Amino acid sequence: MRPVRLMKVFITRRIPPEGIAALSRAADCEVEQWDSDEPIPDKELERGLAGAHGLLCLLSDRVDKRLLDAAGANLKVISTMSVGVDHLALDEIKKRGGWTSWKPLWMCGYGLTQSTVGIIGLGRIGQAIARRLKPFGVQKFLYTGRQPRPEEAAEFQAEFVSVPQLAAQSDFIVVTCSLTPATRGLCNKDVFQKMKKTAVFVNISRGDVVNQDDLYQALASGQIAAAGLDVTTPEPLPTNHPLLTLKNCVILPHIGSATYRTRNTMSLLAANNLLAGLRGEPMPSELKL
Repeated sequence: MRPVRLMKVFITRRIPPEGIAALSRAADCEVEQWDSDEPIPDKELERGLAGAHGLLCLLSDRVDKRLLDAAGANLKVISTMSVGVDHLALDEIKKRGGWTSWKPLWMCGYGLTQSTVGIIGLGRIGQAIARRLKPFGVQKFLYTGRQPRPEEAAEFQAEFVSVPQLAAQSDFIVVTCSLTPATRGLCNKDVFQKMKKTAVFVNISRGDVVNQDDLYQALASGQIAAAGLDVTTPEPLPTNHPLLTLKNCVILPHIGSATYRTRNTMSLLAANNLLAGLRGEPMPSELKL
């Protein structure tokens, strides 16, 4: 998993112990405090706030344009230990807050209603995905794989098509196949070029099913609309990887099974599998080689 990046919090004065204790316990924060009962000098405030994600200030601390410029782009939250806010340059804060008045097309994406969803690999996981998506009003399911699976596809009236057909017709593509020599690099430049410019690509199988360089080019050029990746190559991606620079690519650290129940079930299955094999009994989940 990708290491957690700590958020810097700067406190401008000594504050009562319960407040500082709550911040100190926060595992995702790195807390720095001006350790004095007297007001912090301007230069020290600028220094402490530089690069900070959060500021906890008092009524006597003037947060103006100069200070906000010194803080930089990381600053997300200003919390003041006061009811009054006259010490805060609210107009300047609004300019940097990211929240503006509502706009009709603000943060719009593409919906599942009346869409065509293509699933690469209609196995157990692919069927589970289709089952969850169907109530959202998906109009049509397509799938591809080594061979048609009419019995499994019947539940969703899913149509078996070739990879190029699936790429060209789908509004959303979800990759759920196993990684094999046949699927390694399956989703590449040829596939992305056939996709709609409004299409969304989702990979929850294995990173090596996708040619990531080709995916980056497709996303960066607007050839496809967006991508969601739970798996990458390698895992985690290096922090300077080009995919991490894109606003239309969401990357998770392989957490598709990250619930206590699921992980416990996985561990129990693995243990029972091992014991059955040792005892010469049928294994609950044996890979036939």
